[in-house]
Amino acid sequence: MLNLGFLLCLPLLGIAQETRIKLLDSRSNEPIGYANVLVSSLENNLLKHGYVSDKNGWILPSINETSLVQITYVGYRNYVDTISPAEEYTFYLDAVSYNVDEFVVTGQIVESRQDKSIYSVKVINSKEIEQRAAVSIKDLLATESNIRISHDNVLGSSITMQGLGGEHIKFLIDGVPVIGRENGNIDLDQLSLQNVDHIEIINGPMSVVYGSNALAGVINIITKTPDRMLFSTNVDAYYESVGVYNLNLNASGTRKRNAFSFSGGRNFFDGYSVFDTTRWQQWKPKEQWNFSGDYKYTFNKAFVKVGASWFQQELRDNGALLPPYFETTRDKYFFTKRFVTSIDSRYDISKKSQLKLLASFSNYDKIKNTYLNDLTSGNKKLVPNEQDTTRFNDVIFRLVYSLGDEDSKLKYFGGLDLNREEGRGKRIKDEYQQIGDYSVFTGLNYSPVRVLSLQAGLRFIYNTQYVAPIVYSLNAKYDISEFFMLRASLASGFRAPSLKELYLEFVDVNHDIHGNQNLLAETSVSTNILFQYNSNNTRDYVWGIELNLFNNNIKDNIQLIPQSDNSNVYTYMNVNRFISRGAEIGFNNSIYPWLSMKLGFAVTGQNIDYSGLDKRAFDYYYGISTSVNYSLRKWNIDFSLYYKYNGEYPQIYFVGENEEPEIRFMQAYHSLDLNLSKWFWKRRLNLQLGAKNIFDNTNINLSDGQSGGIHNGGGGSVPVNWGRTYFIRFQFKFSK
Repeated sequence: MLNLGFLLCLPLLGIAQETRIKLLDSRSNEPIGYANVLVSSLENNLLKHGYVSDKNGWILPSINETSLVQITYVGYRNYVDTISPAEEYTFYLDAVSYNVDEFVVTGQIVESRQDKSIYSVKVINSKEIEQRAAVSIKDLLATESNIRISHDNVLGSSITMQGLGGEHIKFLIDGVPVIGRENGNIDLDQLSLQNVDHIEIINGPMSVVYGSNALAGVINIITKTPDRMLFSTNVDAYYESVGVYNLNLNASGTRKRNAFSFSGGRNFFDGYSVFDTTRWQQWKPKEQWNFSGDYKYTFNKAFVKVGASWFQQELRDNGALLPPYFETTRDKYFFTKRFVTSIDSRYDISKKSQLKLLASFSNYDKIKNTYLNDLTSGNKKLVPNEQDTTRFNDVIFRLVYSLGDEDSKLKYFGGLDLNREEGRGKRIKDEYQQIGDYSVFTGLNYSPVRVLSLQAGLRFIYNTQYVAPIVYSLNAKYDISEFFMLRASLASGFRAPSLKELYLEFVDVNHDIHGNQNLLAETSVSTNILFQYNSNNTRDYVWGIELNLFNNNIKDNIQLIPQSDNSNVYTYMNVNRFISRGAEIGFNNSIYPWLSMKLGFAVTGQNIDYSGLDKRAFDYYYGISTSVNYSLRKWNIDFSLYYKYNGEYPQIYFVGENEEPEIRFMQAYHSLDLNLSKWFWKRRLNLQLGAKNIFDNTNINLSDGQSGGIHNGGGGSVPVNWGRTYFIRFQFKFSK
């Protein structure tokens, strides 16, 4: 009987010893299902176990000693606490209303919360990326009120921020600069969102911290880290009715101190024309392949991460049928290849001092092949003397020391930034050119009182081809109250012309662009003032508003100008001065947990001082954006709406026999996207349906009906999109 009684008590003893954790929403008291939970031993840092809460918010971790628990879930603040064996806990998670509690790293002395940053940093997190159903960075940024998207049917999409674009915007992927600009712009269609965790955007000059190409701001694409999950994978399939077929795969995992991740995918576009032209298409068909992988090893006070990525794009320009029998054609194939390797490491010298190292090698190839295609036999052969390969290599070495933490009164940073670019090819002068930019930079942040932060920075530059001035920046942040803050900045900038602007000859069916080795370097002075108010986040209804005023003054601004003897041939020239100024107003409000809405308004004026252009007042253009996200949490359904008004847009055009410069306006237009998202199977499977470009924008007319810009091949319109489309998307996620 004793043995039988003992056996009957065993289940009760097991229940008594079980550790139980309940996750609840701090406002609604609703359970939080499918949150990621990492439980770590306090004595053995290598002993870690990952869990996912069930649909009722319960977690049953197996522990034999006091442990650290870390809880993460999209849309909520990270939660950290300690737990003991055989105890029951209820943890309340706080929702993040406007990302004010997001941690940001771009340009910071130390990693800090977004509301503590000396800079105005906007974060687009993974939840917003999913809701937007964006395929590339272009889709994600298209509805931002202070950003305007431009399109080229061959060179792809580009953006302007605060009236500045092209070489003035620094694009980073995990801190590594993206190379491969065409006509000064990074093709946004080439920057896929696979494996992207979030994006940090800084408006305003960042030349002290990041050097050239940062006069207008910095966009840092930050990929996902596998540190918290034993294993996770994501499969993403996307179809769009215009002829887009995408398939992407991500996988990551950890084992003790080791972490790895891999992503790969294929994006295919079948081409599009407003009018049926048999073979020639206005929007060129293209195929893209993306592969990337990295490995990270964590020490007690340091980590080392090595990574590599490879991108290839084939863009085809199908030619017209050739006489006399119209059975042959000359087709041009443009291949873009980008290969990047990098090493990223950090060593914590003490609790308040760090040493960071980033080194990378980037290779970018642009290849053009012309084939004579026989459509009756299917044979094709290369056309002599119409092949070309241009190659660029870029080596980056960046070492930064920082002292202080988020709460320190005095913080300091200093660093070394080395950048060397090489260009090779028949279309480059003498078939080889190189330029180096070597800098040291430093900055000091001082907070005399808790509500005030002041920062000053300097950058000393040695450029192998240009004499560079000392670049400076002054920043201030003042917390007027607990919810109301003011940021202000005054900064200078310097940008030496790129190798493409100096030496490259770029010629295709739509372009005849020639470099100019007599270009002057650009210098600039910019000011920004930001007022921001966020209401108390403890209520179910929260709201916020911000006002940003900016002014950018660039001397010797580099722009494309036509040569006087041929209206189809363009070269880079300096204009005396380019000024952009304006204001941005953003309003956010949320009725927790089912509705969030953002409204933005931006007005930007530009003034160009250029020989031959009549003196005129500022030309202003406007933008209005709205996003609405409605959630039915009971059924795991999300509805999203994105609207944007793009006002009349001024640009320089050249008209008449003497190619006189004039300001012409691209007419205003509206855009609207809608999508519906539904999660299944414990949030492992996601189905999205939607429509893009509902107002069916294709080509937008110029205000006077005359010839458009340099890339649209004549006519009185500018291409902006490929018309109304419908899409369907499947995502499968699994993690352990």
